[in-house]
Amino acid sequence: MIKASIIGASGYVGVELIRLLLRHPEVEIVSIISSSSNQLSIDKTNPQFKKVSNLVFEEFKIEAIQEADVVFCALPHGISQEYVKIGYDIGKVVIDLSADFRYKDLQRYAKDYSQHKYPELLSKSAYGLCEINREEIKNAQIIGNPGCYPTSAILGLAPLLKNKLVDKNSIIIDSKSGVSGAGKKFDFAYSFCELDENFKAYSVTKHRHTSEIEEKCSFLFGEDLNLSFTPHLLPVKRGILSTIYANLIKKIDKNDLVEIYNEFYKDEYFIRIFEDELPELKYVRGTNFVDIGFEVDKKTNRVIIISCIDNLIKGAAGQAIQNMNIKFSLDEKMGLIMVGEYF
Repeated sequence: MIKASIIGASGYVGVELIRLLLRHPEVEIVSIISSSSNQLSIDKTNPQFKKVSNLVFEEFKIEAIQEADVVFCALPHGISQEYVKIGYDIGKVVIDLSADFRYKDLQRYAKDYSQHKYPELLSKSAYGLCEINREEIKNAQIIGNPGCYPTSAILGLAPLLKNKLVDKNSIIIDSKSGVSGAGKKFDFAYSFCELDENFKAYSVTKHRHTSEIEEKCSFLFGEDLNLSFTPHLLPVKRGILSTIYANLIKKIDKNDLVEIYNEFYKDEYFIRIFEDELPELKYVRGTNFVDIGFEVDKKTNRVIIISCIDNLIKGAAGQAIQNMNIKFSLDEKMGLIMVGEYF
């Protein structure tokens, strides 16, 4: 059995990690760490765990993670790297769900976040986008779990970028997310009356995930590229739907795209290619799947891609567990086969 600790276990992502790891046949949770819920049991703070688990939250101390084989760190950027360093120094595999270990370019990270305190660790970490970076994940002690928007966008674009089928500076990503992506903190802008029956764009031209998407898409394309990314907030709890536009550099039709995407993702269980219809949020809600569909606008020679994920699962906790499965040589699907909630 793999022994797991979760730091930052009382947030939305932390609780989702607990829920998913409890159903994993090869994992035992040995500690759940949260200063805000210290000494409270999970079935008291989150009654959905009644009769399932009575794990007790505790404050962080090295002893709390000493028994673990893997430490999941679900803390905000900046704070997270301190705990990742501690876990690394005592020999633990650390899967970080903040932005702190997603970048290879220190300047990109510093521009959108802050100066990294442990650049030597950043250079040793692997970007945990499982379908793209599997071999590097297998060999890394620190795995930087991708952002939710980048997961949807990069996987939607990857086959076209690797095959150099699009104009590298024509990419526009229009993403819509459920409110859980903002985290558990209280903010008036995320209150019911502000969100219900409303729909809005935010952080236009300056969302931090833009640089993460650009860095990883540039690696896939083999050259630096610039793109536009605009996030929107949907009045739903969970899910991301990205609509991605790019100019094709040669004439191809939808049948060509079907062949290209199916070939690129032929061995990827969690990627579902929609050939005859387009993905919807309800198909992926509660799952680790990425649903991808597309059309070619022949009038403009532009490809339009639809990419859907559950932001808390494939965009966070589920992908972190998929990374753990890869790192510990388990079946990658273990603990993650789920049918979408649909309703």
